[in-house]
Amino acid sequence: MNIKQLPSGPIDTNCYILWNDQREALVIDPGYDAPTIIRFIEDNNLTVVAYPTTHGHFDHIGALNEVYAKFPAPIGLHPQDIDWCFTHEMNQYLPYYPLPKHPEKIERLWEEGQTWTDAGFEYKIIHTPGHTRGGVCFLFESEGVLVTGDTLFKNSVGRTDLPGGDVRDMTASLKRLKTLADNLQILPGHGEMSTLGAEKLRNPYLSVV
Repeated sequence: MNIKQLPSGPIDTNCYILWNDQREALVIDPGYDAPTIIRFIEDNNLTVVAYPTTHGHFDHIGALNEVYAKFPAPIGLHPQDIDWCFTHEMNQYLPYYPLPKHPEKIERLWEEGQTWTDAGFEYKIIHTPGHTRGGVCFLFESEGVLVTGDTLFKNSVGRTDLPGGDVRDMTASLKRLKTLADNLQILPGHGEMSTLGAEKLRNPYLSVV
């Protein structure tokens, strides 16, 4: 698995592009700066096969419609986030971020425990509410990768004080992640990559759940 981290926007949101040797790619959380994402895809001769999204906040889906229009492929999002994520209800940072545009269609509705295969990579949907009601993580177990979105960061966790956030839900979600293997590389929605083992040792939020 090849991994490219593309941080962008006023709050440095990470878009991840994962691809195989056949140059088939997953584009995860295209939140801002669609031209840079599109240019990377074109410069590396990638074929987009899916757009898995971890949650519906504007900084994670803001560039989705534009990139999708250029490279159509199935989009996945949790139903509990779809209802509000393309409305002004959650766009708290205008004019720093434009209101996300609704793509033509969202083909995949995430559910806890689902398994999907794209570009030959199998990944499991782990529903991890707390930051939003529909937040999820993607577990690529064979590749040793866990995409955590805004649930778990290096040395921190996602906010719970925005609409849809809940401290108790976040605590339960972190407890679930804490049971996973230490050697998993975590790809967070903001900040640097880490490993789950390192976060179990150093992340103060994991130490108390």
